Amino acid sequence: MPRSRLTILAPALAAAVVLTGCGGGQAEPEDDKESASAAAEARPGLDLPDDVQLSFASDAPSDARHAAALADAENYLRALAHGIVAQDPEDDAYRFYSQGQGARYAEEQIQQWADGGWTATGKDRYYRTETADVGDSQGVLVTMCRNQAGYFGKNVRTGEVERTEESLKSYQKFSLLMRPVKGGEPHWAVQRIEVQGEVKECRR
Repeated sequence: MPRSRLTILAPALAAAVVLTGCGGGQAEPEDDKESASAAAEARPGLDLPDDVQLSFASDAPSDARHAAALADAENYLRALAHGIVAQDPEDDAYRFYSQGQGARYAEEQIQQWADGGWTATGKDRYYRTETADVGDSQGVLVTMCRNQAGYFGKNVRTGEVERTEESLKSYQKFSLLMRPVKGGEPHWAVQRIEVQGEVKECRR
């Protein structure tokens, strides 16, 4: 699955954030069974081969909750790459750092790469990160730009790399709705993810 075919989601996350922020109460967590299962596990390994690099250019927020949410949003993206390299749509890494729609998105992406016989290679860059509280839900919204111009699909069988030229399609904006997972190893999980493509303000 070459990088240029990454699924772009409709802006459902923005609506979810607005509804949560206006509700005045704490939103119910998605998939309680997933939450309980993930919380019981230790953090999974996120090792990647030398030819796969994820770069995060962001300063840690002064707010401890925001800093923790941002760190695990980054871990979710590392886990997504880990699953792609492992060719495993049921990889433990992304399951630890996501629930609900966030987990389904990762599974679908990994499945598409695996079905096409593609793994990843190159450097994937994330930057211009922002964090914000989401109403009274205990959630934190993490947004960041992505430059995937140096991140390519590599044929698993032949090792051939499908290189593409940098263009506006190389630039995306990620929005990740994070919530803390209770019990077990303390961490944050992606509840929802929205990916916007061809984002001019992310161009750099």
